Amino acid sequence: MTEEITIKHTDFITHNVLHFITEKPEGYNFKPGQATEVSIGREEWKDEKRPFTFTSLPQEDHLEFTIKVYPSLEGVTKELPGLVKGDTLFVHDVFGAINYKGPGVFIAGGAGVTPFIAILKDLADKGELQGNKLLFANKTSRDIILQEQFEEWLGDDFINILSNEETEEYAYGHIDKDFLQEHVEDFSQNFYLCGPPEFMEDVEKDLKELGMPAGKLVKEDF
Repeated sequence: MTEEITIKHTDFITHNVLHFITEKPEGYNFKPGQATEVSIGREEWKDEKRPFTFTSLPQEDHLEFTIKVYPSLEGVTKELPGLVKGDTLFVHDVFGAINYKGPGVFIAGGAGVTPFIAILKDLADKGELQGNKLLFANKTSRDIILQEQFEEWLGDDFINILSNEETEEYAYGHIDKDFLQEHVEDFSQNFYLCGPPEFMEDVEKDLKELGMPAGKLVKEDF
C-alpha cells in the first residue's frame, strides 16, 4: 500500500528534531506505537523509504511524525528540513511490535522515544497514565524531545539522564544497572524499550540480570 499525503505544517521542536503534521488517507489505521515507511514526494527521492513512528493518535484526522534529522549525512533526513507546507510524502504499510500491554517502565534512548509518544498521549487522553514511568537517555539537555509535554504527563515519573552534559537537574551517565536499580522498584512489571541497537542490547541484558521475567519486555524486532 502506498498513499501520497500533503504536509500541513512543519517545525523544529528541538535543534535537530522535526515535527510534521500531514493529511491522513481515508481508512488508514494504526495502533499507538506503530510506524510506517516514509518517502519524500519527489521523483529522485520517492523510492528512498525510511521507517518513522506515528506520533499522532489513530482517531485524529491527521498524521504526525517526530523525526530526528542528520544534516551531516547524505540521506532522507538531510532533505526533510527543506520541505514546506504543500509538499508531499508517501506513506506505506503499517508495522511495529511496540504496543501497550499495561502499566510499566518506558526506557528510551534519544529518538527511540518516538513510539512512546503516541502511547503516552493515548493514555493521557484516557486518564490512564498512573503507574507508568519514562526513563529517557540523551546526550545533552537540548536533545530532550517534548520535555514539557512529558513533564506534564508524568511529573516525577519522567526521569532524564545525560551522557555528554553534567547538570544539577539531571543524572549524568548512562542507563545502566545502577541507574535502573535506583529508579525501578519492581522488575516483574512491564518494560518498554526503544533506542539505538547497542543501547537496547545493554539495557535488556541489565533488566534480565535484575530479574525481569521472560515475556515482560516490549521492543521493536529489528
